[in-house]
Amino acid sequence: MLSTLRLLSITVLLSSVLSANTNEKIEEFLTDKFEENKRIESIEVKVKERVPLKELKGWSGYIVEVEAYLKEDPKRQVKQRMVWFSDGQMITKELTDMESGRSLVEKVKPKFENRFYKKENLIYGDANSKHKVALFSDPLCPFCKGFVPGAIKDMKNDPKKFAVYYYHMPLERIHPASVHIVKMAAAAELKGVKDVTLKMYNIKVNPREKDVNKILEAFNTAVGTNLTQKDINDPKVLQHVNSDFDTANELMVAGTPTVYLDGKLDETKKGYKKVK
Repeated sequence: MLSTLRLLSITVLLSSVLSANTNEKIEEFLTDKFEENKRIESIEVKVKERVPLKELKGWSGYIVEVEAYLKEDPKRQVKQRMVWFSDGQMITKELTDMESGRSLVEKVKPKFENRFYKKENLIYGDANSKHKVALFSDPLCPFCKGFVPGAIKDMKNDPKKFAVYYYHMPLERIHPASVHIVKMAAAAELKGVKDVTLKMYNIKVNPREKDVNKILEAFNTAVGTNLTQKDINDPKVLQHVNSDFDTANELMVAGTPTVYLDGKLDETKKGYKKVK
């Protein structure tokens, strides 16, 4: 007769094997599915994490990382994380709790860990401030323009209460000009320019603009700088913005503005007004 400990070990091992098999099935299924897209040159799909669902027995949420190269730009790697749900036989992109009406995706997404609070992202307050607020934003996003500058000004006035961390997240498909603007912002910060984040929301430029010189002129006018293309291509600048992109991707931030208050996603975006 098997001991309880031996039985438990066998159960854990069996669960691990089944989980690995499900991971492989999901990776194979999604790879085949994505390869149907004629724009894709090559693609790799990996399950990064499995989160069992308390709400649905036998089902789990899977954090899947996709790395792809497009035929139109084979040197540029596109990396994205997404959530899928599966019971090993069926798979779906969305599950919604009918009682609350809330998507289960948020229960699966990665948590905001302390390692994401990086010195280079701290724009106001200090690491010892009572509350930490993380903002992911695109300076040309209309919703960001209507919220972010005001929120930052509110928190800037109380540095002992708020540590404000800012992460550049340009929405390239909608506002291609933002991709260049965030590099300019990082370059200005490296030169010691103050209040760059607030000033860049005053930039007057077509969000669809792709001419770097026109965007640079608009940025210099709004922020009061004299940056050149050499400045924005500094390796330290690229390292900073790429770090922000990687953080947004790892946390699966999908839109802007996105706000985390003390490590938790703040869907209201106004939680900072209520904390003491």
